[in-house]
Amino acid sequence: MADKKAMQALARKAGGPGKAKGPDWAQGLRQLYDSVVDEPLPENFTRLLDELDKGDNG
Repeated sequence: MADKKAMQALARKAGGPGKAKGPDWAQGLRQLYDSVVDEPLPENFTRLLDELDKGDNG
């Protein structure tokens, strides 16, 4: 029963179930994730992947 009350309190703090925006920190976390995903692979990592691929074929 205490867990249910805690979850309800968290939902109220986050704006409740009908809030479309979500928690304030979610947008910042989403931007951080997107910036990491958009980063190019370092050249030495790309070379390593190429070498590993060649090892699988022969």
